[in-house]
Order: sequence, then C-alpha cells, then structure tokens
Amino acid sequence: MMLSIVILTHNSIESIRFCLDSVFDQGVSEKEVIVVDNASSDGTKEFVKKNYADVRLIENPGNYGASKARNQGIEASSGDWVLSLDSDVVLEKNFLKNFTRTATALESTAGMIQPNVLNAAGREVYSHGIRLTVFRRFYDLNRGKPRSCSGEVEKKIIGPCSAAAFYSRRMLDSLKESTGYFDERFFFLVEDVDLAWRAWRAGWRTKFCPESVCFHSGNGSNTDIAARRYLCFRNRRLMIQKNENFIKRLCLHLLTAPYELARFLRLLISGEYRIIQFLKW
Repeated sequence: MMLSIVILTHNSIESIRFCLDSVFDQGVSEKEVIVVDNASSDGTKEFVKKNYADVRLIENPGNYGASKARNQGIEASSGDWVLSLDSDVVLEKNFLKNFTRTATALESTAGMIQPNVLNAAGREVYSHGIRLTVFRRFYDLNRGKPRSCSGEVEKKIIGPCSAAAFYSRRMLDSLKESTGYFDERFFFLVEDVDLAWRAWRAGWRTKFCPESVCFHSGNGSNTDIAARRYLCFRNRRLMIQKNENFIKRLCLHLLTAPYELARFLRLLISGEYRIIQFLKW
C-alpha cells in the first residue's frame, strides 16, 4: 500500500525540519513526500531543497491558501492513501506502521483515519477528530483533555482534523468537486470540516487510530487574528449553504441569527474593523 504525505508550508523554517525528520524516521519505504510551499520568504523552500533530496517540492508564486495547496499535493500524489500534514506536526516513531495496520483492516465505508493528535508537550489532546453539533458549530473532539482520554471517538466525529489526517484515494476521488477535493473557496479554515461533512453525507466514515501519535504545536499559520475570525465566520456560513437543504438552513439561520449578529458586532466594537476588508460575499 502506497502512502502519499502532503505537507503545507508558508514561512515554516522553524518547524519544517522537525516535521520532515520525523517523517523520514518512520521506517516505512512505500511512501512519497510532497511539500507544497505557499510563497515562503524565510528560506523554507531553500532549506527543503538543500536537505531533503527525496522530497518533491511544489513552489507557488503566491499564498494560494490551504485548500488549493492541499489539492495541488493530492493531484501530484499517487498513493492509495494521502496523509495531510501541517508543517508544525511531528510524528512519533511507528506512527505510519500503526496506520498501515489499521488501514489494512478497515471496513469498506471507512475512507478517513484520525490519528491521536496531541499538543506539542504531549500531555493533552489537540484533536481526536471533528465534532459537528446540531447547530452546525464544530470543534476538535477532546481538545485540552489528558492524552489518555479516548472514549467512543468514532461515534462522535464526522472526520479528521486536516493538521494530521489520512484520506483514502478512493474516497477523495468520489468526492472531488469542480472546486477541488478541498473546496478552494475556503482559502483557510473550515475546509477540512466541509470535506468531512461531504464525506459523511456520502456514507463514508472515520476510523480512530490511537496508536498513531503525533504532536501539533498549532503555530503553523501566520494569519492574523482578525482574518482568522472573519474566515471562520464566513466559511462556516458557506459550509452550511453547501451542505444543508433550504428548510434546515432557514431554521438554522433563524435560530442563530441573534448570536451571529452579536458576535460580528463584538468583533467590530473591539477594534477588529479590518474584517470589513474581507466582506466580498
């Protein structure tokens, strides 16, 4: 079974070495490593070229965002499975071997695998997958809980967190839209929730692999706080527009409109008026 590892970088010079070293220290030969760089200016591209001859580097002339960069990596890959990684993720020894054991024993409906993603210190959970509520809000399951926490993860999540997520080629090909595997209208944030929700609606399910442990610092993005909050607000609405029918959308908007309006006004009053520059929708 061939595995394609797709890593996103954007000014990631402080973290990419640790990520790539952990990937090549896995002892699994049937893999290819693709780094997609979104116009780094801190020497990331040059560092990868100089030190990792086995890495295929895709250099973008501008910051194309997470969705498009992930799609570029997937398009360039040939594996039966794709591992999406952020550049600030470090894999524990045997991460890939444990994945292989899990992947070879999957049910036919399992198109995604969620590894055990811990924080950088390894003491708390960063993500055990994406939980989607009845009001279509989302969060990382078990975030901040002790690393020993697990529970009935697979019954609670719709898909994996793309900071470290396994996707089957078969599932990705079945879900590809005109806007890509990941919807490229989601420049950054919520793109993994949208893909997971589409997969869930199509009958695909996620397997949790607690033995595949990795560590995520959560510092891989340089997007400023105003942009993050706006994009999360905007992308959640786009995701609902795409994936819910009219009646459910109407009910959802009526129920959540006061909260959403108050949230938006709070951002403006707090001085984060830069959000307005993104309002093109």
